[in-house]
Amino acid sequence: MDKRQSDIFEAEAPAIRDLPLAERLRPLMLEALVGQPKLLQKDSRLREMIASGNYQSFILWGPPGTGKTTIARIIQHSASQRFVQFSAVLSGINDVKSVMREADYAHKYKGERTLLFIDEIHRFNKSQQDAFLPYVESGAIILIGATTENPSFEVIPALLSRCHVFVLEALREEDIALILGKGFGELGLEEDTDVIAWMAYNSGGDARRALNELELIQGYLRETPHPEIKDLARVLAKRTMYYDKNREEHYNLISALHKSLRGSDPQAALYWLARMIEAGEDPRYVVRRLIRFASEDIGLADPNALVQAIAAKDALLFIGMPEAGAALAQLTVYLATAPKSNSADNAYFKAAQDARKTSHYGVPLHIRNAPTKLMKDLDYGKDYKYDHDYANHYHYQDYFPEQMGKKEYYSPGEYGFEREIKKRLEWWKSLRKRS
Repeated sequence: MDKRQSDIFEAEAPAIRDLPLAERLRPLMLEALVGQPKLLQKDSRLREMIASGNYQSFILWGPPGTGKTTIARIIQHSASQRFVQFSAVLSGINDVKSVMREADYAHKYKGERTLLFIDEIHRFNKSQQDAFLPYVESGAIILIGATTENPSFEVIPALLSRCHVFVLEALREEDIALILGKGFGELGLEEDTDVIAWMAYNSGGDARRALNELELIQGYLRETPHPEIKDLARVLAKRTMYYDKNREEHYNLISALHKSLRGSDPQAALYWLARMIEAGEDPRYVVRRLIRFASEDIGLADPNALVQAIAAKDALLFIGMPEAGAALAQLTVYLATAPKSNSADNAYFKAAQDARKTSHYGVPLHIRNAPTKLMKDLDYGKDYKYDHDYANHYHYQDYFPEQMGKKEYYSPGEYGFEREIKKRLEWWKSLRKRS
């Protein structure tokens, strides 16, 4: 490895045997990297950069344990350029400025460009990311970022526009199984294909997690080389599901739940509900979104959907979890199988557009409130017709501002209770014509 390559947070490298298993198995050559066939296919942009050594700034975006840091280490091992890496978790703005000064000096006076690898770049704030920009533009540094978060949200636009984004996918089970097989060999464990297959299935596509769990239970596997899967599951019972409550995966899962409900698929909706709840999502957040769905996507096609949603909310607040999980499941099935209509939601959207444009229009005098004599003297409420005094409890009046004229925002759908609402609207319309 080139002596100019460095890691500002590494001291003397520890003995191989003292490294975590995932680090010991990390490949240093592209041919040894398992997974990511699309990203690393023949003639791919990333493969060509690594082969030629002609790098441009890029960001590696993907779930944990999919090879982002490994790709950076392969570049570090093979590149002839000066290589510097640091972690956004451990470094501050002073570290950033110091590295930038060194890179600028090397570029101006030695003609050297610096490959700068930043792990978890999304953890740098805007001002820290701004500090890289002039050095990327001048060519002093070639930025290689790694992130588990969507760079569209976490990397400043000026920096992102100067970087290519390579997307890594969660590893396939067969990839994880292959990596676990190497882990068994490294640890001197007797391989068990059933154990490896089960661990690969439960890894969530995260190789590092799979190897960390293997390292955690190596003592158990030495004593019990071929355990029952149910016994092994108990040993790892405290493992956590892959889920991020605050960032992209959070919104991906709630989107999957919402769209499964809209698509009237109760089976998929229950799955996504369980994915969120079992991973530790706040059930109050889930029920708020279900309440919203009851009006947004079902609305008056089944007015009872909102009643059911509020009842599930009350059950959750009254008895708590996990007991209220049954109420959430009941609501999910109800919403998925209910007739769908977004007519009321669309009607409000159109009314809101008009409201924003016409907020200066006054309320017609005949429907204004008139609690005082002055208001009555100013004709507030004058000529208002009290509907209950007329046949059918109805008397036609104009309720829109005079400048607008009558508008029609709501048009009922053809399904569920909205068929009844359509009949009612037609009846009121006939009464208006007679008036």
